[in-house]
Amino acid sequence: MIQGTGSNVGKSLIVAGLCRLFANRGLRVRPFKPQNMSNNAAVTADGGEIGRAQAVQALGARVPLSVHINPVLLKPETDVGAQVIVQGRRAGTLRARAYGSRKAELLPKVLESFERVGADADLVLVEGAGSPAEINLRAGDIANMGFAEAADLPVVLCGDIDRGGVIASVVGTHTILPEDERARIKAFFINRFRGDVSLFDDGMREIAARTGWAPLGVVPWFADARKLPAEDALDLASGTGDGPVRIAVPVISRIANFDDLDPLRMEPGVSLTLVSPGDALPGDADLVLLPGSKSTVGDLAFFRAQGWDIDLAAHVRRGGRVLGICGGYQMLGRTISDPQGIEGPAGTVEGLGLLDVETVLTPDKRLVEVTGRHVASGAPLAGYEIHIGRTGGADTHRPFARISSGDEGTHDDGTHDDGAVAANGRIAGTYLHGVFTDDRFRAAFLDGLGAPASLAYAQEIDATLDALAAHLEGCLDIEALFSIACN
Repeated sequence: MIQGTGSNVGKSLIVAGLCRLFANRGLRVRPFKPQNMSNNAAVTADGGEIGRAQAVQALGARVPLSVHINPVLLKPETDVGAQVIVQGRRAGTLRARAYGSRKAELLPKVLESFERVGADADLVLVEGAGSPAEINLRAGDIANMGFAEAADLPVVLCGDIDRGGVIASVVGTHTILPEDERARIKAFFINRFRGDVSLFDDGMREIAARTGWAPLGVVPWFADARKLPAEDALDLASGTGDGPVRIAVPVISRIANFDDLDPLRMEPGVSLTLVSPGDALPGDADLVLLPGSKSTVGDLAFFRAQGWDIDLAAHVRRGGRVLGICGGYQMLGRTISDPQGIEGPAGTVEGLGLLDVETVLTPDKRLVEVTGRHVASGAPLAGYEIHIGRTGGADTHRPFARISSGDEGTHDDGTHDDGAVAANGRIAGTYLHGVFTDDRFRAAFLDGLGAPASLAYAQEIDATLDALAAHLEGCLDIEALFSIACN
């Protein structure tokens, strides 16, 4: 089990790289994360959802996605509450304090998933969440030492030198843990070092002397990590690229599945601008893309509070294009109704009114992989749906996509429609995530904006995972790490 001295120290990336490293050695390796918190999710083939980081790790291991590699997923809806996903399915919404008192009830499910994952594996690489030093959260823990103890796993600790204070964070973790949990940690390594790693030789010796843990090495900064899907919205950069076509994305407060943006960010012909709260939408954008949201009604209010509704209306008057994905699609309509109070107080709010559609939020969640074609260009596409709510109205008679899989067809040819397009053809919405990872669709869509597409996205991600594996092979004592797992 790889645990960290804190959140965002690079555990997810390290596990992804180790998955690819051991897979390249011919081992049947599986990733596992008992509990994750993220609004960036992936859909599994059996209609469940897991954290996006575990999907990347599964790609590293070259294994299909399974709900069991991330049995508990928390998707924040407010500052104090989150949707709880158990083995891929929505189990309800709990406030943080209520979840803290009930999380121990989930341990049997977590252990059941761990057993299933390990049944056909030579090696399981488990990722912790946050830090084991958060002893105020230790009671009923299923994410770090509580799980390591229940599954009787050896632990390796990861520290992040880039944020500073890494000696104190590693030694402090040793100091604050009870003796039995200190003994469970067998080794440590330091991540994200910039420059000459030999300059930290004395630091490694000092940590080893003060903790008694074996040093496994120092991992230099891996610049290509930016090519892999990020799990935390805090990792989103302000903007990338200097291509001739500018796409602006307002960063709403509960942005979800923002890895939709990654292929666009990596295209040389695109300049992707992530607009921070308080900043105006750029007046020269060719396309404004409204991303997915975990709390559509709340984020619509947030959108308006930034004045982005005014900016968007001006963008449309200038002839600009708009695309809304999932929650962004719902916001573009005339109304959003929440009769059962799923996202907050029951009621109906006015949307941005740029599409002639209405959305009703319902408790059932749609989770499905799909294939089909983009109606405007005829290009084939593949993606997935992960949303609550049903949308209908006049503009849905001009669909964004015609879907040929994932559901019973409503047309004679067995297909059904997704999304909506305004009569002017410049404003569109879709429930489909992940479509920009499809090189065929992305090329056709960007061609409509005047941008050439040259990226082979899946190949780029695969090559990056191989490069990450080689990077780790060159700086960590992999044989010692494997010996810890085997003993």
